[in-house]
This record gives sequence, structure tokens and C-alpha cells, in this order.
Amino acid sequence: MSIDVSGFKQGQKAMWTAGDYPEVARRIATVGEYVAQRAGAAEGVELLDVATGAGNVSIRAAQAGAQVTGLDLTPKLLDVQRSRATEAGVEIALIEGDAEELPFADDSFDRVTSCFGVIFAPRQKVAAEELVRVARPGGSIVVTAWTPESIVGRSFRAAAAYMPPPPPELKSPVMWGIEDHVRELFEGTGAELSFESRSVPFEGESVERWFEDDERMLGPAVMAKAALEPQGRYDDLRRDMLALYEEINEADDGSFSVQAKYLVTVAQLPA
Repeated sequence: MSIDVSGFKQGQKAMWTAGDYPEVARRIATVGEYVAQRAGAAEGVELLDVATGAGNVSIRAAQAGAQVTGLDLTPKLLDVQRSRATEAGVEIALIEGDAEELPFADDSFDRVTSCFGVIFAPRQKVAAEELVRVARPGGSIVVTAWTPESIVGRSFRAAAAYMPPPPPELKSPVMWGIEDHVRELFEGTGAELSFESRSVPFEGESVERWFEDDERMLGPAVMAKAALEPQGRYDDLRRDMLALYEEINEADDGSFSVQAKYLVTVAQLPA
């Protein structure tokens, strides 16, 4: 890959430090709960949550009795999760680390999960192979990803029109939301894949309020505003995003309501 992977990851760390992602994560708390359940978190299960963020999966898994390790590239998010875990009365081993270079021995965990996290790793096949490497024989991996046609996927495309084009080797995170692409990522690992299409409701007071919350809390939106405002281009992006949200809005009472579609991949490893 020709991109500066190290520099890219430093940019990601800055992006997820910006804004208030822990508050954004509350929008998808039910997805984390489902992932912990789908992974079979329970007493006696050792579970690794990759790109663990504010703890949507890991805290639920620990509450179910699993022995949980959470890994993330961003120290700010680990600090937030540490506080939330304490409030929830659970213990989670939290480690700053890279999804493409997991600091664990082969066959270390019964379950490996990632909720809208590992999908942001720049080398997607490397990341997929790392998930498999640290999972034990007979174990399973559960990953969620926004689909290209979801509100998130369409928002990414709208914003990308205003940003410098990425290197061709850098695949969009929403590629993890395409079954055929995920099959390619896990090809040669021996994992048996199954997929589920699901959605989570995004609801707000209005289209405008949803956009305003994003530009204040969501790291990519915060960074886009910082880059485009000095160029005098941010108002154009704002117009396009509001038009998109108006188009997909399912509410007819002035509020905002959308079903955000995502794909669940379950990779079952041979015993």
C-alpha cells in the first residue's frame, strides 16, 4: 500500500478524539448490546472487542459475565470507557493498540467483536486476518459495518466530494457492509461466514438539529468543518447534507427519523 499508514492512523486518532464520539455512540448503544449477545458473551467466555470506543459492546459483554479485553487506538475513548465501566460495576482490561497489529498471541480469545470499529482500519484484509489470528479454533468473530446505501454510507459519499481523493488502495469503511467484499477479506482464513441485515433508528428533533449535533460531536464532521470553512466551502457541504437528510427522512411531523442500515458479519472458525 502506497499510503503512509502510520500517518493515516495518527489522523484517525485525531479524528476520533475531536468532537464527542462517546455521546454519538449512545445512538448505537442497542447495536453494541446485540453484538455482545450475538457473540455469546457469558460466564467463562474470553472476549476481545476491537476498536472498542466508549464500550457499547464491551460493557454489555462484561455485564453478561464474559472476561473482556477492549482495544482502541484512541486514548480519550479508553478513558471514557474506563469511567463508564466503573459506573456499570464491571471490570474490563483496556489497552491502547492497533487493529492491524493486535498485541496478543495467536488463539487468545473465544470471541472477537468489533462494532463499527475495525472497518476504519486502512488495510482491511490485514485487519480481518488479525481478527482471525487471535481467535481460538472453534471461536467466532462478529463485526458490524454500515452499508453503502445507509445514511452513514451516503453521508460519507456526500462529504467525500469536498475532500481530497484518497489513494486508490484505501477502501471505504462501508465496503465492510458488502457481503462479497467481506468474503474476499476472509478468503483463505478457513472461517465460515454468515450475514444479517439490520438497522438502528436515528431520531432527532429536526433535520437541522441532527446536522448540528453531527458537526459538534462526530469526529469526521468536526474535521470536515475545520478543513472546509477556511476555504469557504463548508456552506456547500452543509447544503448537500441537509438535502440528503431531507430526502431520506421518514418523519412527516418536522422531526428526523431514519433507519440506519448495517451488515452483521459472523465468522465461525473451524474447531
